[in-house]
Amino acid sequence: MRPSLFGATASVAALALLGSLVTACGSSGSDGTTLRLVAAEYGDSPATSSKAYWDKLSAAFTAAHPGKKVEVTLYPWADVDREVARMVDENNPPDVALMGAYSDFAAQGRLYSASELLSIRAEANFLPPLVEAGSVDGTLYGLPFVASSRLLFYNQDLFDKAGAEPPKTWSDVKDAATELKKEGVLYPYALPLGPEEAHAEALIWELSNGGGYTDSRGLYDIASERNTQTFRWIKDNLVSPGLTGPIPPAELNRQDAFDAFLRGQVGMVNGYPSLLHKARAKGMKVGTLSMPVADRLKDGEAPLAAGVADWMMAFKRDDNRELAGDFLEFVYEDKNLGEFAQRYHLLPSTVTATQASQNAAADPSVEQFLSALRTAQLYPVNDPSWLQVSNTIKRNIGKAVAPSADPKVVLEDIARQAAAIQEQE
Repeated sequence: MRPSLFGATASVAALALLGSLVTACGSSGSDGTTLRLVAAEYGDSPATSSKAYWDKLSAAFTAAHPGKKVEVTLYPWADVDREVARMVDENNPPDVALMGAYSDFAAQGRLYSASELLSIRAEANFLPPLVEAGSVDGTLYGLPFVASSRLLFYNQDLFDKAGAEPPKTWSDVKDAATELKKEGVLYPYALPLGPEEAHAEALIWELSNGGGYTDSRGLYDIASERNTQTFRWIKDNLVSPGLTGPIPPAELNRQDAFDAFLRGQVGMVNGYPSLLHKARAKGMKVGTLSMPVADRLKDGEAPLAAGVADWMMAFKRDDNRELAGDFLEFVYEDKNLGEFAQRYHLLPSTVTATQASQNAAADPSVEQFLSALRTAQLYPVNDPSWLQVSNTIKRNIGKAVAPSADPKVVLEDIARQAAAIQEQE
């Protein structure tokens, strides 16, 4: 699974765009003048397609670098990782790719490091949590492009009607959800543990109890005591009392939860900036909070927020390093990176573009997302096994809160599968 920001959300809609977006890349190697870029499609309709952005940027790059040009191929999120992997297997990778995973290519020795591509200033400009996630053995290979942190959204009108208070702890979440249910709210707390993005919702809850997918050494620790406590609490206090809605969490996908939120049927849901933008465009009153924490945490024990990033990478090909470096330097200029982030209501990955975004934002919630991102915990994308491990989590983690399940048994089964996958790498 790729730890992307959009995932299946844009994948289905993007399928309709393929006819106009996917162009033939050819099979020739780089000649030092034409850069082949393969990128994920961030739009969900022809009107919001990423094509317009890349067309404009490519023209500007050519104007600034006479004799150089960029050929762009866009794929839906559901296809881009597979297509790039196919190109690599055929020994015909693109010069640059934008997608949700990089570490397996880095492990194969296929990627340039950031220091081989960027100026010292540009390499030092990435936000620290993203640098850590984009590095393998201390070397930056995955260049973070756009990112997102997660906050808890709540429908202010529903809360006011129910007399509920914005939650700070897990007990507060249960209390608010109970009041919302009494008022007939369909999803007091929307818990999307379906296969689309279950690993994100799970990580948010794990972090709020001081847990996570890995331990301090970076090794998988999926069945830790804290994670087990987390899922047992969710099952006993939210799922069993019927506070998570009519669809079992293991069958509720993120987009379904977001759509229900936009229909006014959800009291609380974890979301990112683009959902907030859509909700406010509909005239909804939405509050945003850091994820409430476990009651058992000690005073001063502040959990990390969950963060997600998408990655640029440059593949080693004959005579393409200089061209790839020039292109990436151009992409990461504040105006270019900031325009893409603003277009899709995401967060830029660099210090200076983040500062520019912060200065331009009139919405205080933007600062909440930016602040959370600065210290966010990302998926362990620098482990080549993460693609398969995250797929395992997506398919199985929702079972931990099923009525007849023992969360510990479910987590231990996932942990065993993760260990077996890691051993194969």
